[in-house]
Amino acid sequence: MSYEDILYDETDGVATITINRPDRYNAFRGQTCMDLLDAFHRAGWNKDIGVIVLTGAGDKAFCTGGDQGTHEGQYDGRGLIGLPVEELQRLIREVPKPVIARVNGFAIGGGHVLHVICDLSIASETAIFGQVGPKVGSVDPGFGTAYLARVVGEKRAREIWYLCRKYSAQQALEWGLVNAVVPPEKLDEEVRKWCDEILEKSPTALTIAKRSFNADSDNIAGIGALGMQALSLYYDTEESKEGVNAFKEKRKPEFRKYYK
Repeated sequence: MSYEDILYDETDGVATITINRPDRYNAFRGQTCMDLLDAFHRAGWNKDIGVIVLTGAGDKAFCTGGDQGTHEGQYDGRGLIGLPVEELQRLIREVPKPVIARVNGFAIGGGHVLHVICDLSIASETAIFGQVGPKVGSVDPGFGTAYLARVVGEKRAREIWYLCRKYSAQQALEWGLVNAVVPPEKLDEEVRKWCDEILEKSPTALTIAKRSFNADSDNIAGIGALGMQALSLYYDTEESKEGVNAFKEKRKPEFRKYYK
């Protein structure tokens, strides 16, 4: 089947899912999330597929999160906030095979969360990582925060969210955010190498291993569901809307003007 916002390919046991919105730095809208959900279902239970690769089109961005151009208090799709992001995050964890994030540029905001919850992350030396939520009146109150702390530790996770700085691929490697960093021209070769090694392994054993890893942190899905309910209410406030408006108008937000 064809998709509107993504590209889908199956080659030699590997399903590659590419967010295809390079003009928007591969930011996702409602349709993007729906396409991704279908593609992960399609690949996840296909016994001919042993590994799923998630990436972004072009060389500028892996994914930069929710498209602010479709954010008017709510996004333009279904779900608590107009984006079924919590459903997508759970699905990436639930598909019974490894998911590799091929990080080819900016992994920012919701895009940063997507790479974090993938089983493995392989990055180009030009990749940039970080959060922007509190700069634009948003937050990811589940896997994007609680699970991130398990990956990099509480202090670093809080730094990432509270300061909204950008981090290089080398810094991400040192913090354990990614598994490998290679020159841009070697990225596809390195991803394929990891895929081929995985394809040599027992698919059932890998599924059991993935389920076992996830079991320890699956409770975060409940935290996320509660947090998304709160986030839906927050998006209706003038404080949150100020972040979106400032982003669109390319100015510094004045959050405390609306903080009550």
